Amino acid sequence: MDIVLRHATSADVPEIVAMLADDPLGATRENPADLTPYRAAFARIEGDPQQHLLVADEEGAVVGVLQLSILFGLSRQGASRALIEAVRVRADHRGGGLGSWLIRQAVEEARSHGCALVQLTSDRTRADAHRFYERLGFEATHVGYKLPL
Repeated sequence: MDIVLRHATSADVPEIVAMLADDPLGATRENPADLTPYRAAFARIEGDPQQHLLVADEEGAVVGVLQLSILFGLSRQGASRALIEAVRVRADHRGGGLGSWLIRQAVEEARSHGCALVQLTSDRTRADAHRFYERLGFEATHVGYKLPL
């Protein structure tokens, strides 16, 4: 696999949004035709040193993405934790191990930032994703809740 992990740039936003939209859940909530809100969000992410929008780059093309957020807290004796969100692999690269590689890279990135724990959430309808994360050593230990604002 001749793929490198790097921080996303503003030029990557269209490819990232296309991956977010190429998904049963994302198809109902993403709008690749209007990149304005995504560019604003990217600027906020880029300006926060605790936010890491990471892409898998294959010869200049974005083939995978995830966001890694470093969270500070008092629990666990003041341990930092990393939250993995918005994991996507481009459709033509699925099933070849890229997703596993991307998650392992994110875990190493979290380690390099001194995190004691990596956590993530996954929509309850994504049974395949749940099996994928369990194969990588993640455990379903909590129940998550959302409140739309």
